[in-house]
Amino acid sequence: MVFQMVLLKIADWILYQLLANSCYKAARKMRSYGLFFKNQSLKSSQQQPPSFPNVIKCGLENRGSDSLVCDIHGGLLRTESFFPYFMLVAFEGGSILRAFLLLLSCPILWVLDYELKLRAMIFITFCGLRLKDMENVSRAVLPKFYLENLHLKAFEVVASTGSRFAFTSVPRVMVEGFLKEYLQFDNVTGTELHTVGNYFTGLVSESGLVSKHRALTDCFGDKKPDIGLGSPSLHDHLFISLCKEAYVVSSDDGKSGTSSAMPRDKYPKPLVFHDGRLAFLPTPLATLSMFMWLPIGVFLALFRLFAGIYLPYKLALFLGVWSGVDLRVRGCSPSRSGHRKGILYVCTHRTLLDPVFLSTSLGQPLTAVTYSLSKMSEVIAPIKTVRLTRERNQDGNTMKRLLSEGDLVVCPEGTTCREPYLLRFSSLFAELASEIVPVAMNTRVSMFYGTTASGLKCLDPIFFLMNPRPSYHIQILEKLPRELTCDGGRSSCEVANYIQRKLADALGFECTTLTRKDKYMMLAGNEGIVQDKRKRSQSIGK
Repeated sequence: MVFQMVLLKIADWILYQLLANSCYKAARKMRSYGLFFKNQSLKSSQQQPPSFPNVIKCGLENRGSDSLVCDIHGGLLRTESFFPYFMLVAFEGGSILRAFLLLLSCPILWVLDYELKLRAMIFITFCGLRLKDMENVSRAVLPKFYLENLHLKAFEVVASTGSRFAFTSVPRVMVEGFLKEYLQFDNVTGTELHTVGNYFTGLVSESGLVSKHRALTDCFGDKKPDIGLGSPSLHDHLFISLCKEAYVVSSDDGKSGTSSAMPRDKYPKPLVFHDGRLAFLPTPLATLSMFMWLPIGVFLALFRLFAGIYLPYKLALFLGVWSGVDLRVRGCSPSRSGHRKGILYVCTHRTLLDPVFLSTSLGQPLTAVTYSLSKMSEVIAPIKTVRLTRERNQDGNTMKRLLSEGDLVVCPEGTTCREPYLLRFSSLFAELASEIVPVAMNTRVSMFYGTTASGLKCLDPIFFLMNPRPSYHIQILEKLPRELTCDGGRSSCEVANYIQRKLADALGFECTTLTRKDKYMMLAGNEGIVQDKRKRSQSIGK
């Protein structure tokens, strides 16, 4: 009986907080919106002009010894909403079900006050989430979206200062890695989360949500920071008023003729690698559109996939373009000399479908070699695929044999790269063939990425083909002259580097010396090599 009474009291409190209290707040919001439509002049007269200047008025000279404080949301990013970043954690670190629950909570979150809203989002996003999954999202997913949403002028102010401190109410684990690694912040104070073992409970630690102005006072004491950046809202005015100079960061700076968007060439650190499936910033409306598209996307992906597997080249190409695939091909099949060996196509590596799209575009069967391929991808591949072992002599002999049987496709980067960079080319291919044709390949997606470093690789083609209009641009370059090959006296490294530069120029990309190992160490914390099960069991037995 006592237990039932306790449950009733808890239910009564929840109903009051989520229904009665929230409905009252919603009614007040609706009433304010009603007044907005009834009396526009009254609303404008009640608005007070901001008491702090815009960040564009902040000088950058002689700031090397100044200290700066800010919040990443409303202080460094062009949008104040933190919902998209919680959604990224829920989708990429959790599951599609967790992301759907977070989306369903939007109507309730809209009527809650700031603290209750943040606590609710933290609970939905982090309850039962593994610490390791959050670390992966923080390292490999969130930096891309933070960089793309950085406010240009705010970043310039931050870069000009000597010491930088961040204070935020969002969980520290979501922002600390980015702020310290990319923006060189000295200290990040954020809300701490409660954990049990290797899992988050979804609850805030005993210290509660961070109050920015109190945290600033505790950190600096009676000393005032030199510069404070915040949003135009009154919520941030108390925080930045504790600084010697205070500036507000607004996303409307573009109206004054200067863009607040951060260009790629001004990134504090080049963004070469990132992971995750979502290719868009998941705002509530964008996320809703994605979930509405999913049933259609799955059907389209299966249709495009089976058309490419079972139908002739021309019919598969026609149906693929008809279903929305944007395929653009420049160049033509190279001329063949009298050699009995096949032609070696050297491609940039964007997805697992690179050899398939090249084979379909040329209208002829090709053989592809790959370092890692799931059993499912190998079974459903419409062209012949052969695995390599990463043992140079053995792989060389395998590729020689395949070239004697026909044309071969190789991606010497060894792994995919999403950004406009080319990884270092392996030189093995240059030692095996004299008829080499470089092929510049690039892809564009709007909803899902068709590559992954830590997820299931067998789903990569499905995710790519689930996009409403996936794009493949293929440019077949001229065959390498004999004097630029190993048969013409060039070393294999010279040939590989020359082809890398040639393909980079064709695509407008930048060459790097980064490798597959660098990518997987950064994104997944391993070298990206899957050990054969039989060898693994033998090593365990020893």
